Formats: sequence, structure tokens, C-alpha cells
Amino acid sequence: MSLYNELKRRNVFRVAIAYLAGAWLLTEVAGTLFPVFGIPDWGIRFMVIVFALGFVPALIISWAYELTPEGLKREKDVVRDASITHVTAKRLDGITIGLIVVALAFILADRLWLSSKLAEQSAALVEVVTDSEQASEPEPQYPPNSIAVLPFVNMSSDPEQEYFSDGISEELLNQLAKIPELRVISRSSAFYFKGKELKIADVARELNVAHVLEGSVRKSGNQVRITAQLIEARSDTHLWSEAYDRTLDDIFAIQDEIATKVVGALKVTLLGEVIPKAKVTSPEAYALYLQGRHLAQLPSYFRAEELLKKALAIDPEYAPAWERLAMVYSTQARTQLRDYDEGLRQARKANKMALELDPDFAWAHAQRGYQAMMFDRDFEAAAKHLQLARILAPKDTKVLGVSAAFAETLGRLDEAIELGKQALTLDPLDPILYINLATNYSYTGQLDMAEAMFRKSIELGYKSVYTLTWLAKLHLLQGRPDEALAVAEQIDLEQREFHVSSMAYHDLGQAVLSQAALSALKEGYADSAAAFIAEVHAWRGEADASFEWLDRAIEESQYMWGSLSFDPAFNNLHDDPRWQAFRARVGRSEEQLKKIEF
Repeated sequence: MSLYNELKRRNVFRVAIAYLAGAWLLTEVAGTLFPVFGIPDWGIRFMVIVFALGFVPALIISWAYELTPEGLKREKDVVRDASITHVTAKRLDGITIGLIVVALAFILADRLWLSSKLAEQSAALVEVVTDSEQASEPEPQYPPNSIAVLPFVNMSSDPEQEYFSDGISEELLNQLAKIPELRVISRSSAFYFKGKELKIADVARELNVAHVLEGSVRKSGNQVRITAQLIEARSDTHLWSEAYDRTLDDIFAIQDEIATKVVGALKVTLLGEVIPKAKVTSPEAYALYLQGRHLAQLPSYFRAEELLKKALAIDPEYAPAWERLAMVYSTQARTQLRDYDEGLRQARKANKMALELDPDFAWAHAQRGYQAMMFDRDFEAAAKHLQLARILAPKDTKVLGVSAAFAETLGRLDEAIELGKQALTLDPLDPILYINLATNYSYTGQLDMAEAMFRKSIELGYKSVYTLTWLAKLHLLQGRPDEALAVAEQIDLEQREFHVSSMAYHDLGQAVLSQAALSALKEGYADSAAAFIAEVHAWRGEADASFEWLDRAIEESQYMWGSLSFDPAFNNLHDDPRWQAFRARVGRSEEQLKKIEF
């Protein structure tokens, strides 16, 4: 018998046709229904490839096997007279015809009805998605009586006069912030847009404010020209504008008038009888004060100190200059720019003068609370001054920030987070606030929130040693030592890099490298980083060594962060009896902290 006849007898041709008909039908159905269920195009391509690969094996099986009443048997085992290939042929013909009819019917239905239905559904889906996208960007609904004071533009011929235009902007901001009925964005966020070409609507959206105050300052000798305009963000319309051509002797009257006009334009109903007035001094002292404050923010602390002293030589009763001088001294001591004890002594003296001259000066109380908390460890005094500061300036971000730090020091972490959130609503672009919140989220085990806060601070341009150190520690707490090590390599301060690298290598099981990093930390920074060395030992579960280095940190008065007692890096020590003794020694036992009323 010829090969052709044998292929025909064994129904190989019929199997081929039936196979192709079935593959065709399934491919048509898949091509119509896969998109409905969101299956991508590669699903159909995969089916075609499978059918193509299965075609030859199907033909081989039809050649080598025969379907009998007893089941599938090898063709050579079937007696020729008992073969029923002719019956199978008729069945295959019926199956093939049925598949072709179903395929044609499906194609017809698809063209006439199903595709149109799916098109309608797709159109409806597009409409829903479009509506959803439009709904996701509703017209902004800003808090009423909310305002941002942008840095006024320096229009003077001398660029060095920019401190004056910035100072006037900040003074107006601070003056308006004292009005309880207003929500005023703090300096760091308002000044974030300095020099950036942004529309008022974009600024308002970023800061979540309904109004923006902007203007310009031109200073020439004793003459000053100040223009100011209040803009409603939603409609981008001017509610009020004014230009003032005066002498420097009238500078405080101008500020008072602008504040009054802003309040009037916003139709604010005041609970008090009068709008807070600017603190008055001589024009010469005021200009020196503004310049000194400007340099302190750069920072250029010694030049700032010099100018603030000159201002006080002219007017020794100007409390704001004393308050800012106290901040400069305190920062010099903390950053080792001045002898520590001498810097603190001068800071306390300047702060005392500010409070004697103005007992209701909220910033001076906040500064005194900070000194008592960080340097004196006098928590009762810190609580007293910070509580008073919050009464005097409940919506001031400096006051809220220091209060949050104090709540953290007391272990009242939920309160610290709440205070941090309040500050963030008034200063949404201040990276320091995000860092402080991130630290407290880390202490409370909210690691994802902490990471988001740290990354936001970096996004805002604050990629500091502290931020990177804490981000690396956070990755260790998350069980991601590889990522912690990658962050540690970005730190440009060796003692912090060695500190977190040693812990990361430990978690990676690389004991030799962990010890090498710790040894480098000890050899280079034992006199300043005892607490960090203690942290590494605690992380590695080496309690005795950790307590030895903690003792050294205390005895040598090395810098220790206020919330060490709550840092999860020391969790391995918490069950050791020495841990409670250590907390009591640094004034942070549970009993000691509970006594503080705050």
C-alpha cells in the first residue's frame, strides 16, 4: 500500500484538518475575549505557538496509534480486520464540520453583535476612567484665611541689600502669624520658592493656601519704597495692593499698615481688639538686626554675632536681637565653633536678657526650653518654658518643633508625632520637620512611614549626614542590610559611615568586615563617638561592651541624642537590668519622665 493511502487509512489527514479547525476556533475566541479580561496580546501569541508546536506530535500520534473500542492502541497491535478506522473517519469528519460551523458562527456573531457590545463597554470604560481622572483633580479647596508671604523681591541697585527685602518679608510673616484667626505658612516653606519662576496657583497648591502676599523692596540710603499685593490663589486676582514711599523711620508703621490691610482684605474677624504691632527700634539697629539674622541663616555665625552685637550697642533693649544672639551662641557651642561651656553661658545670658525685656516673647521661651532640654537636662524648666511658648504662639513652627523634640525626649512619641504633623501643616516644605517625624515614626515601629518621610526630606534637598545615617539604620530595622550598606557608602563623615556599616556587615554575616569597621570607628573617633560605638555593640548583641561605651559617653560628656532610650537600635539591651539603671542615670527612667508635666 502506498504511503498516501496508508496516511489516508490511518486518518492522519482528517486529524490534521480537525486539529487546524479546532486551533482556528480557539484562536478566534481568544482574540475576542482575552482583551475583555485584560489578558495582553502575548497571550494569543502564546496560544498560536502552542498549537503550532503541537501539530506535528498530533500527526505522529494519529499515525502510530488507533482508537479502538478498547481504547487507544498502537497501530501495529491492531488486527487489520478488527480496525475501525473507517468509523473514526466519519466521526472526525463530523467533528471537523462542527468545528468549522461553530467557528463561522462565532465570527459572524462577533462581527454583528459581540464586537459592538465590547466597543460600547470599552467606550464606557474610557468615559469612566476619564471622569475618574477629572474627578481626581478637583478645583482646589484651600483652608479659609490661609496665606503665604513670599520673599519680597530686592529692587535695590545693590544686591547686598537682599537681606533687607528678605527681612521685611519675614517680619510681615511673623507679624501675621501672631493672629490666631490666620493660618500663615512658615518661613522655610514660603522662602522655598525664592528665585523660582512659578505661577501663584502652583505655589498655592504646594503650600495649600488660599492667598499669597508678594511684593518688592527698594532701599536707597534712608529712603525705602515697598510695594505689596495680596492675591487670591483660586482666581489669581488681586484683592489689595499698595506702594509705600517712606523713610526708614517709618518702616515699622509700614509693616503695621500692610498687616492691617491684609487682615481687612481677607475679612478676618479678630477675637482680639488690635492687630499685633511690630517691635520698634532705631532704623540703624533694625537694619543690623535683619542683616545679622540673615547671616545666621546662611549660616555665617561669627559675622552674625558681630552684627547683632552692633545692633544691641545701638539699642540694648531690643529683645529680638538678644533672642537671635542666644540662638547664635547656642549653635556655636553645639557645633563646636566655640568652647562648649562658654557658648552655653553666653547663650543663657542673652536669652535671659530677651525674656527680661519681653516676658511674652514666645521664641525666647522656646529657646530657653531648648537649652534646658538639650544642655541642662532640666526637664521641668524645659516643660515650663515650652508650655508658655505654646500658649503665646500656638501655631508657630519653631515652638511646635522644639515642643515635639521635648515630647520625644520624654518618650511621649505619639504626642511628638502629633506636634510634628501640626508643624508640617504650617511648614509643608521644611525638610527638618520631615526628618523629625521620620525619627519618631522609626521609634514607634512605623517603618514605611519613616522611610517616606526621610525620602521626602531628601527630595526637598536635605541630603545630610544625619538623614543618610538614619535611612541606613531604617533599612537595618526593615531587614534590608544590603540597602543599608549602599546608603552608608554615601555618608561623607567617616564615624557615621563606620558606625552603620559595621551593623550592616554584621547582619550580612560578614563578621570580619563588621569588626574592621568598628575598629576603625574606635581608633579614629573614640573621643567623640562613644555613643555610636555603644550602639554598634548593642546591635551585635554585645551587652557588656555596649554598657562600657555608654558609661564612657556619660563620663566624658560626649554628645548623646535626647531619645537614646527609645532608639530601637538598643533593643537588645532592654531586658538587661543595667538598661534601666542607665536610663535613670541620664534622667530618662519611666519614673523620672512621668513626673514631668507637659
